[in-house]
Amino acid sequence: MKKLLLLLLCVPLIGWSHDVSESTVKDMTDASLIDFIYFGAEHMVTGYDHILFLIGVVFFLSSYFDIFKFITSFTIAHCITLIFATFYGITANVYLIDAVIAFSVIYKGFENLDGFKKYFSINPPNLILMVFIFGLIHGFGLSTKLQEVSVASDINLSLSQILSFNIGVEFGQIAVLIIVFLLISMIKGKFFDKISKFSNWILVVAGMSLLVYQLNGYFTDDYHEEENKHNEE
Repeated sequence: MKKLLLLLLCVPLIGWSHDVSESTVKDMTDASLIDFIYFGAEHMVTGYDHILFLIGVVFFLSSYFDIFKFITSFTIAHCITLIFATFYGITANVYLIDAVIAFSVIYKGFENLDGFKKYFSINPPNLILMVFIFGLIHGFGLSTKLQEVSVASDINLSLSQILSFNIGVEFGQIAVLIIVFLLISMIKGKFFDKISKFSNWILVVAGMSLLVYQLNGYFTDDYHEEENKHNEE
């Protein structure tokens, strides 16, 4: 079972990507609102960093109220930045945004391992607040990807298109959560404590790998270096 969970956590890192592809750009040139819904859902279910963070958030949740509370906090937060940042054209370097999202995965895995008390002898910050804050960052990341498609496709996004993309993201999130809860329910039992420790260390390591990858991209990607110079001018 441990090997199965490890594989399920690592597959997104080696097999999935939510970078903007040429086919996506082509598809969105004359896209309908339904296409934007599909694009939003696709982006969420293939977004390994978002999925890993959600796994960390819900890993130890057992009551429906707690699940509703934390997922609602994350959802409201990413809706705010996704909609407003996209509508007003607010963007940032995609590598830096994704690096912060990667850090959110590290943070949640570390918090699940009770790292604040073990290593710093302090209580962790309010979890609902942190989920909300990281939700804002995740939403900004989603917005940045959507705006990349907009620029590459040479289209001006309307509010209805942005909202359709956001609706798709929520559909995708629901699908991801259903799968995550099914997987977590499979490992709950006699060895759950050991498996949970192992799994959350995987989150930390996966988050660190993503963080290094994004920072490396930031410092080595010539396109974004030129883009930053242009913005400074």
